[in-house]
Amino acid sequence: MKKVIYLLAGMFITITMQAQDKTKSLTVNRQEQERPMPKPGPTPKVNVGKPQTFTLKNGLKVLVVENNKLPRVSYTLTLDNAPYAEGNKKGVADMLSAMIGNGTKKMAKDAYNEEIDFLGADINFWAEGASANGLSKYSGKILELMADGALNPVFTKEEFEKEKAKMLEGLKADEKSVPSIAQRVTNVLTYGKSHPNGEFVSEQTLNNVTLEDIQDNYSTYFVPGNAYLVVVGDVKFNDVKKQVEKLFGSWKPAKAPNVSYTDPKDVQYSQINFVDMPNAVQSEISVVNVVNLKRTDKDYFAALLANQILGGGGEGRLFLNLREAHGWTYGAYSSIGAGKYVTSFRSSTQVRNTVTDSAVVEIFNEIKKMRNDLVTEEDLKNAKAKYIGNFVMQMEKPSTIATYALQTETQGLPADFYENYIKNINAVTVEDVRNAAKRFFLADNARVVVVGKAADVLPGLEKTKIPIFYFDKFGNPTEKPVANKAVPAGVTAKSVLDNYIKAIGGEKAVKGVKTLYTKSTGTVQGTPLELTVKASSDKKQFVEMKAMGMSMMKQVVTDKSGYRVQQGQKSDITGEELKGLQESAVPFEELSLINSKDVTLTGIESINGSDAYALKKGNTTYYYDVKTGYRVGEAKEEEQMGQKMTQTTFYSDYKDVKGIKVPHKMTMNVGIDIELTVSEVKINEGVTPADFQ
Repeated sequence: MKKVIYLLAGMFITITMQAQDKTKSLTVNRQEQERPMPKPGPTPKVNVGKPQTFTLKNGLKVLVVENNKLPRVSYTLTLDNAPYAEGNKKGVADMLSAMIGNGTKKMAKDAYNEEIDFLGADINFWAEGASANGLSKYSGKILELMADGALNPVFTKEEFEKEKAKMLEGLKADEKSVPSIAQRVTNVLTYGKSHPNGEFVSEQTLNNVTLEDIQDNYSTYFVPGNAYLVVVGDVKFNDVKKQVEKLFGSWKPAKAPNVSYTDPKDVQYSQINFVDMPNAVQSEISVVNVVNLKRTDKDYFAALLANQILGGGGEGRLFLNLREAHGWTYGAYSSIGAGKYVTSFRSSTQVRNTVTDSAVVEIFNEIKKMRNDLVTEEDLKNAKAKYIGNFVMQMEKPSTIATYALQTETQGLPADFYENYIKNINAVTVEDVRNAAKRFFLADNARVVVVGKAADVLPGLEKTKIPIFYFDKFGNPTEKPVANKAVPAGVTAKSVLDNYIKAIGGEKAVKGVKTLYTKSTGTVQGTPLELTVKASSDKKQFVEMKAMGMSMMKQVVTDKSGYRVQQGQKSDITGEELKGLQESAVPFEELSLINSKDVTLTGIESINGSDAYALKKGNTTYYYDVKTGYRVGEAKEEEQMGQKMTQTTFYSDYKDVKGIKVPHKMTMNVGIDIELTVSEVKINEGVTPADFQ
């Protein structure tokens, strides 16, 4: 079965990459790097429309930017309230975001949504505001629907329970997600659990939330005192003024509480904060420090360009080092926040376990180069061109114009801040870039958060001589994980395999299985999958995978040959690939592994919270639960798209079928989890010689 799972991994690796925004432009970036940069043309002139403004008596400030290039209009309502922590009821605002907009006091949910669809509009709500856009000929009705949803929401017990159940299900899924845990722990350690940026929703805090809490949050924070409505598009100021006064004039005046928090501090010295995730197939790495960068700061534009050169995209130094030079990752990037409140600078990547320590060292090397050395004039010129190009392109979007108008108003920016944006970018020198890097990219006070598999990662990290502290997946300090536990005396690779055979039914019963048929179903990114596998003890195997009922791949392997059909194209399987597939083209691979001299017992590792013996053969490691004897996982290092990666499959839910225990759930991890549930198992039936033709 493992070869089937790994084959699926290969087929879905592109989908996996598309699911990660960071990797979606690899091909374009490679092409850009292979051809010379075009010569820059004249500096483009940007006209950021100046908003006309008015303020209602309740405090709502309205900014209108007339733009009749297209017959469209967009509305953005923003509650510019200070961030606040929710403590042991974290999740109230998330629940409010999920519930608001599901109908109003005037219109039922279905009727409300049908009205929006009829207009071809897009209207969204969340705890801190709302947005709407559509054709300008329907502008009055679109604004009316948005105002109704924002000011007259209905919070029912039924919707509360439904949204809460969905959120709890999502939290359970996140507990297996290494990227989700890495993001959570990084925020906790950077800001602290009591800070709005550091607290997180858990099952416990969400279960503390009541419907009354949702209503109280809405009444307290969804108020006009710090609210801004930005209107951009093919509208007339006077018409908008009349509409807004009519629709929002009755909004009860109030201001949200203004709670302040002590800004978080950076660590006294650079250190690694490690979280053990035994199921991790790759390590998540973030090198982070706190920043308090304002858009009015003299180093603001230099900081943007410094970040662009370091890790702003496929041409950034982190990407060129970790991806292009070393082939350790699909992407490596950095980001720096700016605004009214404290944020962070982060360099981040995902690498296979065995090169985690090397990746950490190289990230520090690149940060130190930015701090100590002047970038080249060529690098700076290219960074400016990239940034200016993106800036000009973004100006075509009404949402960008709305954002700039709001930032100018709420962050005390000069009225011509965005008109002078390109000029200020072009004025940055290589010395300015180095000064900004010294100020905002810390090398001696950086926190390195690594979430990965301790057994594979810790030995290398310890060699870096960077102090290591250990945390659990909620950011709590913990003891150093035991990566490899000692194997009890007398336990060997053969005894582990013997115990597996015994656990699933015994040698006689297992050898009596001449054919095995399984059908499994699952989804990947919402696409329904169906996997059919037929295996024979005389080393024959049939595999077919369907997506949405259509055959995407069929593979047949016999003791003499093999072929594969993908999207109508047939190709022969030969050489080492065929040999590897033939080895596993049997109902139970362990029958041959028992007599193999190439299988070694490497230790005891934790697999999904339970101890498991690790048996290694070549580049594949098999895991067998210490207590039950069942095979609970296997990992194989392979090369995909020029990158080495580890693909891991976990097995669970063993059920008896004609005296043989068969796993009915398989979870493959290739950056995202692909979960397959076995819906049908047949032993010594359902398989014929014709299947292998």
